[in-house]
Amino acid sequence: MKIMKKYLFLVNCFIIGLISQLHGQVFTPGDFNDGIYQKENAQNKKPIPYTSLRESDVQWSKRIWRKIDMREKINQPLFYPIEEVNGKISFLQLLLKSILTNNPEERIYAFEDDEFRKLKDTTKLREFIMCQPKDSVPQDNVDPVTGNTYQVMVLPPANPKWLYEELRGITLKEDWFFDKQKSVMESRIIGIGIILPRKCDKLEEVQEQFWVYFPQIRPHLAKTEVYNTKNDSERRTFDDIFWKRQFNSTITRESNVYDREVELYAKGIDALLENERIKYDLFKYEHDFWQF
Repeated sequence: MKIMKKYLFLVNCFIIGLISQLHGQVFTPGDFNDGIYQKENAQNKKPIPYTSLRESDVQWSKRIWRKIDMREKINQPLFYPIEEVNGKISFLQLLLKSILTNNPEERIYAFEDDEFRKLKDTTKLREFIMCQPKDSVPQDNVDPVTGNTYQVMVLPPANPKWLYEELRGITLKEDWFFDKQKSVMESRIIGIGIILPRKCDKLEEVQEQFWVYFPQIRPHLAKTEVYNTKNDSERRTFDDIFWKRQFNSTITRESNVYDREVELYAKGIDALLENERIKYDLFKYEHDFWQF
């Protein structure tokens, strides 16, 4: 009996001490972790550096332009989420956040062309982001006198997410080359173009709104996690998607004497066949470098 009383006394003292400690502690939202462990690897992750490459090592090279369609399921990790969820943001949100930041150390540059010669005017880019689609929509109103219902055309409410929802695709400019020092065929992305509506009130017209230099944005991509459909604990980043080429794309152009895109001389099924022909040529070039 005495042992039981002593045991209950110790338990009560422990509970009272714990309550007293919690009562004097002030909690903030940052004290609560949404998960079973603290994620630290992605925040400190750095992009995998490219291997050294000399001009004399490049025996053959070819420049390719590709389009990544956001409607394809495999490419949706680049499109979603529209709103920030658990620290994850979309690829377009990451770029705009880094382009429009006031911190010069975190800022990346946007360009008008894929040769990175003319900078994009950030003032015009901000105006484009703040612009809203102006297509009117019907709305039911009730006459207070007669009680009859009638329709009027009104502008839709402001939607700050419209720009992220209208991302049509991404253009990749990359170089394929054969490195004779390592005897391998490699590809390196040079730039990325964002395909958006030309004007917010004409969503059917699309074009490349701006370009970014891929080697400059890689540190930002390596620190931003994306959703992994197979495993929530695998820390996949935007840089991993491009480095491991975990996307599907269509070749829209190759370097040629006419400097023209595929759609200018091939349409429909012919354009798809031309896309496969360029892919096969890349494979054939690599295969022909080897002698058995």
